[in-house]
Amino acid sequence: MQLSDFDYHLPEQLIAQHPPAERGASRLLHVAGQNRADLRFSDFIDHISPGDVMVFNDTRVIKARLFGEKASGGKVEALIERVLDAHTALAHVRASKSPKPGTRLIFAERWEAEMVERHGELFKLRFLAEDNLFDILEASGKLPLPPYIERGAGDEDDERYQTVYARERGAVAAPTAGLHFTEDMLEQLRAKGVHLAYVTLHVGAGTFQPVRVDNIAEHKMHSEIYEVPEATRALIAEAHASGRKVLSVGTTSMRALESAARGGELAAGCGETDIFITPGYRFRVVDRLLTNFHLPKSTLLMLVSAFAGYEEMRAAYQHAVEREYRFFSYGDAMLLERKD
Repeated sequence: MQLSDFDYHLPEQLIAQHPPAERGASRLLHVAGQNRADLRFSDFIDHISPGDVMVFNDTRVIKARLFGEKASGGKVEALIERVLDAHTALAHVRASKSPKPGTRLIFAERWEAEMVERHGELFKLRFLAEDNLFDILEASGKLPLPPYIERGAGDEDDERYQTVYARERGAVAAPTAGLHFTEDMLEQLRAKGVHLAYVTLHVGAGTFQPVRVDNIAEHKMHSEIYEVPEATRALIAEAHASGRKVLSVGTTSMRALESAARGGELAAGCGETDIFITPGYRFRVVDRLLTNFHLPKSTLLMLVSAFAGYEEMRAAYQHAVEREYRFFSYGDAMLLERKD
């Protein structure tokens, strides 16, 4: 398939620039084949059954954007892509001239770092303070909002660009399907007999990188770290054995689960994945998907087209545009049924 097969017209005013006034006060488009229903997100609980398993990504977004200058002069900006250990990270670096190995960078007028080496488009930075790098980012970093949000991160984003169940620090973008859930809604799901399970996939900045090839089979996906706990594997195995459904909350949860099942059966453990899901992919784990609306020509639009059907997704997105749903990270949600 060609990149142009995944294009659609999106009026700019439909791109959500702020979260809804209250968490969960969003719309929900339910898509089952060619059938579509316009709902409120609060209706979601009526569409999941006791004994079903919902899988959430518990990654926590870090304040990954740092501003500073080279020790020799000149402004510099770093976006931490992956924390490697307490003092080193891989980062995207913007500067008038790319720093060479040995270059000293000073962030927020207090944190000194050395550029160690290049890793393709990324720079390995070693921070020289004794402080843990996560603490440095929390103290002096800025939340890295997606490029289509045309404003800087504010106080509201510190709370709202984070799921209520975020635990494991390491993402530079939120698993946005989870932003709709409140603690009260999670409790309602538990009370209904729905099993809540968790995986971790640290979302990288590569999730926003455009596809630059016309033939999508030539696209190389970015790599991300994931973990599937044994408790999650066991819940999913039990659900499948008893004929219950597995619902992935977000494409990141799905990528973790499907990556962990590449051997045929879902396996617990940690790994690194560059899985690229396009139409024709055979899903092994997930029966239903809750997700937000995705960018034109994006790998995530290809993923949902593989899951719910290419023509079905084209019709659903046209429907959403006509009815003025809110798009992308702070936008509305879709509940998709797998097309077998």
